[in-house]
Amino acid sequence: MAKPIDKIKWQELEDGAIVTEIGSAREYHTGSWRSARPVVNKDGCIKCGACWLFCPDMAISQSASGHFEADLTYCKGCGICVRECPAGCISMVDEEEA
Repeated sequence: MAKPIDKIKWQELEDGAIVTEIGSAREYHTGSWRSARPVVNKDGCIKCGACWLFCPDMAISQSASGHFEADLTYCKGCGICVRECPAGCISMVDEEEA
């Protein structure tokens, strides 16, 4: 009887499965998948960090001034930061217009 998928260890995966080393995510520049990018209006930013907290790709970082900005090397343009920003200061801009 086969093990349930949530009980299989990575070492037991069958041939053909893609397994990467721990900590290798920095090697995958996923920003090229993006069709829109987040733009932060720094005048409206309250520096709360909600965009950073909810970013599923950890592509948001805080600058020396305390504002948050997306690292476009890794940002996939999902727009979660826009939805979670309580100040409404982040907007998505079409990649071709940016």
